[in-house]
Amino acid sequence: MSIILTNSIEEVRQNIKAYKEGKYTIGLVPTMGALHAGHASLIKKAKEMCDKVVVSVFVNPIQFGPNEDYEKYPRTIDRDKKVCEEIGADIIFAPTPKEMYGDKKLSNDEITYVCPPYNLVDCLCGKSRIGHFDGVATVVLKLFNIVQPDFAFFGQKDAQQQFIIRQMVKDLNVNVEIVSCPIVRESDGLALSSRNSYLSKEDRENALSISKALNQIEKLYKSGITDTEILFDAGFDVLKDNVYLEYIEFRDYENFEKVKTAGKNTLVAIAAKAGKTRLIDNIIL
Repeated sequence: MSIILTNSIEEVRQNIKAYKEGKYTIGLVPTMGALHAGHASLIKKAKEMCDKVVVSVFVNPIQFGPNEDYEKYPRTIDRDKKVCEEIGADIIFAPTPKEMYGDKKLSNDEITYVCPPYNLVDCLCGKSRIGHFDGVATVVLKLFNIVQPDFAFFGQKDAQQQFIIRQMVKDLNVNVEIVSCPIVRESDGLALSSRNSYLSKEDRENALSISKALNQIEKLYKSGITDTEILFDAGFDVLKDNVYLEYIEFRDYENFEKVKTAGKNTLVAIAAKAGKTRLIDNIIL
């Protein structure tokens, strides 16, 4: 059977109803499209674990700030379809903003938003992207309600997002298991991202210092250094002069609290701009 490509919530629900009647397990891979090898790894994992796989492709307007890249975010649905077909996904759900949110104004003046705990959003990417995680949590919960997956697959690169979604699922009693998948990197170490397509040749070379900074932190940690101030300085020193650091933070990945002493399960997260392109990356010690 060929892959189903639809922008209709009702069509997705009809197929999901049939899957449920067939006792199939359902996996959901939420994406914003412009699929790369990182997304492909999520779809492959979903295929391994589930009978049926739904890939959502939706550039979600309510998670973008007023000065962010919503309009120019890459949209490559034909290529995305080929990726999904090659791996064997069953449905691509590619709705329009109108299908997802109706004709209402895209703000919490007119539509219901999901607001994650303040302590989870007032840090890391949430500091500079005000309202971003409200938009993420809202669209992910909508996708969960539409698809009703048994499993949902997220990449570790978006570690804060993943933690927030896990908390939302727990707090709102959503019957889905969140599956974390490792960061996929280019051969030179750069974490795969749809936004990498924005990088000039020079910016891309400079962006390599982001993963190198994390590698240096990990190397020092393994040598016995656990003071996060020392580790921060070591990572910062690796960054190229024209890579502009937004943050390097150390968080306990059990509770997301900031730590002064790194240890097992410490998340080291970084955000920086190479040229005009904002990139994120992380490691877990």
